[in-house]
Amino acid sequence: MDKTSFLGIQTVENILKIYGNDILRLSYSYMKNISDSEDVLQDTLIKYMNTMPVFESTSHQKAWLFRVAINICKNKLKSSWFKTEQLSEDYTMLTDFNDNENMIIGAINSLTVKYREVLFLFYYEGYSTMEIAKILNKKESTVRSLLLRARKKLKTILKEAYDFYE
Repeated sequence: MDKTSFLGIQTVENILKIYGNDILRLSYSYMKNISDSEDVLQDTLIKYMNTMPVFESTSHQKAWLFRVAINICKNKLKSSWFKTEQLSEDYTMLTDFNDNENMIIGAINSLTVKYREVLFLFYYEGYSTMEIAKILNKKESTVRSLLLRARKKLKTILKEAYDFYE
């Protein structure tokens, strides 16, 4: 193995350590299956190795990786193979949560992808609406509208879930 290919592998390993869990969580929000999410993570890393892009900053690198992962998820979900594939296992959470957290995660997962992705990028990853707009190739006003609608839908879902306490 020559020195340049070792450096490339080392870089991919570092990317996996730094961004692996984030990419996995993002892809899980689309795929709702850990096995498929791991495939997306792997495909994202392969895409990175094949292109070896140069980035302006670490935030640019993370945004590029997220954009690739999102595109891979969308392509997999559109594929006729995936649509006909019967997923026998119930999807499980990535980590153990209490009942309230599971209810919130379930509510988020019941939203459509366009709402889940903006919620994930805004609240979990801490991106601004301008940064999300760049990642998703949308206008910033569209991202703000999607966030507003996602919050309203989430509020309705959670209100219904908590109504039995009254």
